[in-house]
Amino acid sequence: MWAEDEARLGLKPIARRIWATRGRRPTAPGRVEYQWTYVYGFVHPAGGRNLELIPPGVNAEWMGPALAEFARRADPAGEELLVLLVDNAGWHVARRLAVPPNVVLWRLPPCTPELQPAEPPWPLVREAVADRGFDSLAEMEPVLVDRCRWLIGHPEVVRGACGSYWAAALNS
Repeated sequence: MWAEDEARLGLKPIARRIWATRGRRPTAPGRVEYQWTYVYGFVHPAGGRNLELIPPGVNAEWMGPALAEFARRADPAGEELLVLLVDNAGWHVARRLAVPPNVVLWRLPPCTPELQPAEPPWPLVREAVADRGFDSLAEMEPVLVDRCRWLIGHPEVVRGACGSYWAAALNS
């Protein structure tokens, strides 16, 4: 069993707490610009295996190729049935969504983000761009790509962040 979720990251910086000298206010980059990029995250809660994809948008047209890439990477032979936990976003329930034959979408109940094992690892992705200012999405994207590649190579970090013992138990 796998889980999938999407995250939106943009040019508006993610501010985090930092240490500063007493009496001095730390500076942080700031801007109010509404340009976004999205990251699709596929997580195997029991083993920590993960795949992050950065498509140009989130809709049924982009979700179909993302599912195909997930299926290709999770089971290259195409012999296993891959159960994928998803929320009820419109692109997950769209009739025109192209779902690979070896992938079954299992929809979580509405308004239950605490049940989504792919939700807790998002801070691991966001920390790569936290407290940084970018002039464009093109400048931010290589930083996200590097972070996503690092996470793919460190499944133990992702497994520790998932924290969904019930989801990991289903894979046992």
